[in-house]
Amino acid sequence: MRITVRLFARLRDLTGAAELTRDVPAGATVGQVWAQLTGEFPALAAYGPSLSSAVNADYARMDAPVADGDEVAFLPPVSGG
Repeated sequence: MRITVRLFARLRDLTGAAELTRDVPAGATVGQVWAQLTGEFPALAAYGPSLSSAVNADYARMDAPVADGDEVAFLPPVSGG
């Protein structure tokens, strides 16, 4: 299955891309997509515990399944004033 991964804020900085295309196995979950990314970009792992994720613009848990053509987004916590 081919999916689009969108990355925001610091995650985008660490990977050098706001959007990536990845192939994942059938039945993959958001968490498995995240694990694949942290394998490619180990610096992302530090953000895992506080990460928000979405599938097709709807917030999703890490155990949510993904389907061919889905857009999976990862959003780190943000701070500001």
